[in-house]
Amino acid sequence: MLTLNTGKARFCDGVSRRSFMQIGAMAMGGLALPSILRAEQQSGTRSNKSVIMVYLSGGLSHHDSFDMKPDAPAEIRGEFNPIATNVPGIRISEYLPRLARMTDKFAIVRSIVGQRDEHSSFHTTTGFGMDVTRREGKPNVCSVISRVLGRTSPVIPAYVDLFPTMQHRPYNIPGPGFVGPAYAGAKVEADQLNLMRLTQMSQDEFRDRRTLLQSVDQIRRSVDSTPMERMDISYRQAYEVLTSSRLVDALDLDKESRGVRERYGFGSPRHQGDGAPLWNDQLLQARRLVEAGVRCVTVAYGFWDTHGNNFSSLRGNLPQFDQGISALIEDIHQRGMDRDVNVIVWGEFGRTPRINRDAGRDHWAPVNCAVMSGGGMPTGHVVGSTDSIGAYAAQNPVHFRNILATIYHNMGMDPHTIVRDVFDRPTTILPEDARPVRELCA
Repeated sequence: MLTLNTGKARFCDGVSRRSFMQIGAMAMGGLALPSILRAEQQSGTRSNKSVIMVYLSGGLSHHDSFDMKPDAPAEIRGEFNPIATNVPGIRISEYLPRLARMTDKFAIVRSIVGQRDEHSSFHTTTGFGMDVTRREGKPNVCSVISRVLGRTSPVIPAYVDLFPTMQHRPYNIPGPGFVGPAYAGAKVEADQLNLMRLTQMSQDEFRDRRTLLQSVDQIRRSVDSTPMERMDISYRQAYEVLTSSRLVDALDLDKESRGVRERYGFGSPRHQGDGAPLWNDQLLQARRLVEAGVRCVTVAYGFWDTHGNNFSSLRGNLPQFDQGISALIEDIHQRGMDRDVNVIVWGEFGRTPRINRDAGRDHWAPVNCAVMSGGGMPTGHVVGSTDSIGAYAAQNPVHFRNILATIYHNMGMDPHTIVRDVFDRPTTILPEDARPVRELCA
């Protein structure tokens, strides 16, 4: 049994109970758009809230990034030095100078607990380990958001998944689980953008096929008019999705200025190890997608499993990370989206305090860190702390599920609402003791 240990963490008050609405979102790849879009007819009031979740496959070393221990022995503190940020009293790695200059725009959580020594995205995306997620069909957070809040536009999916397919399969994001396949993400990989364009069929040809479909529907309408009226709406919405360029335009970075592209940096679509690529284009795509109306975007970013050569690896990766993540957070604020767009950056666990004989740091599940910004949450501060060697939470331990509960809360959702699964069974998204963190509540 997995026990939720909330320790001294404080929670938000006054989260109202609401029923989940039966609403839909488009899922790319194998699902019929009309059947998915039919659920949209039951949707209610929309909000503009959205989330970008950046998953650091392999687990970033907290000691060498956001929770440095300069006073610890050499075999603990490592080779990097801390630098001051623009918030007095907060210091982070010297390899994160851009983030240091804008620390007032994000919060650092240094005391995340409850994770396991498990190389997977499951903790960060579902709130449960890999075995529970698979056995009980736990949905990822973005599929839940898609189910609850629906789409902001008939021609934009609620959820776009930018995770590339990674060699280590558990790094890949879990599916929609018990909320059903209609709420899976629109999967977009590096080589799929051209496939989304209607390059092989002219608009006239597409309209001709729509006319043929309408003729068939006219015959079927005589059988049962009321269901056909509902189906007409669904097919019309499907047609609008397929003929709209809005999603493809959001993914097309050629539409951005050279200055913005250079501010984000570029990286490479080539995978690192058996994890994700360090590709800043995906961070810019994520911003463009939420700006276009996508509710939730998931990004797998870099490979941080540094059992050997930890410091040489981080010297290569952290500057690219610093440029891309700082540009994303800065962009959200400059464009006036910081009240609505939540950004979270984290991995599956931290790294060992003691450096091993291969100049690396091994898996360390007892404590982890995260960076959070936007969504109207308070920023420019640190939540929790670790002991003198960064081994365990010393103050305000925050269970990883409380981070997901905070995201739900800042999206305007109750993380404890009961939703009926695909078999019409009542199921809660998160357990009752998973509560939003007060210091991060909008």
